[in-house]
Amino acid sequence: MVRTVSGGTRLPSAAADRRPGGARDADEANGGGPDEGEPEHALTTHPGVQSGGPEDHQPDDGEPSDARLIEASLSAPERFAGVFDRHADEIHAYAGRRLGPEHADDVTAETFFVAFRKRHRYDTSRPDARPWLYGIAGNLISGHRRAEVRRLRALARAPRDAGERGAHEEERGAERASAAALRPALAAALARLSSAERDLLLLVAWADLSYEEAAEALRIPIGTVRSRLHRVRAKLRRHLDLPEED
Repeated sequence: MVRTVSGGTRLPSAAADRRPGGARDADEANGGGPDEGEPEHALTTHPGVQSGGPEDHQPDDGEPSDARLIEASLSAPERFAGVFDRHADEIHAYAGRRLGPEHADDVTAETFFVAFRKRHRYDTSRPDARPWLYGIAGNLISGHRRAEVRRLRALARAPRDAGERGAHEEERGAERASAAALRPALAAALARLSSAERDLLLLVAWADLSYEEAAEALRIPIGTVRSRLHRVRAKLRRHLDLPEED
C-alpha cells in the first residue's frame, strides 16, 4: 500500500506522482474542478461542536499536532508528510472497507493530494486533522457509490457462515465489523441505505469518529448527527428485521 520515496516520505504506491509538492496539475489529479473532493467545511467551526486550540491537544509523545504540521507546511511543504505518515494507513483501511482494495490506494492518494492542495484553508484551531481527512475521503468515496453498492450486494450474496451470530449481535456488527467480514444480511441492509446515511453510520462505526468529529467531517451540527444517526440505526434494524429499541 505504501512505499518510501526520497526524503523518507511514505506514500501510497498508486500515488507516487501525486505526493505533496509534486508537479502534477491539481485539477487533473483531483478529477475535476478545484474544490472537488474537499468537504466545503474547510474546517470552520459550526454550531454544536466545541474545539480548543492546538496547544491543548498535543499528541502524548510531545510531537506537534496535525494543526502545527499543516501550519508549518505552508512555508516548508515537506512538513505535510508528517500528516500523511500519521493518518494514511487509517484512511486506506477505511477506503478499503467501503470500496474494496482495488480502490483504496487511489482514494488515499487523492485524499492527501486534496488535503495538501487545500492546507492553507485548514482551521488550525482544530489540532486533529482526522475529521477533515475523513470528510475529504468520504466525498471521494461518494464518487464511487455505485461500486460500493455493487460490493455490498455481492457480499449479500455470499454464503452465510455456519457458526453465525444471533440477530442482536448482527446489529452490533453494523458498527464494528469490517466490510470483508460482513454477514450477507447486514451487507444487504447497508446497500439499501442512501450514500449519505452510510457515510454517517460508517464514520462512527468504522472510522470510530465521535459524534463531534463526525459533525465536523460532514459539516453539520452535532444535534443533526444524533438525530440522523438515530434514524439510520432504526432503518438498519428494520432492514435486518430486528425489534425497535424501547
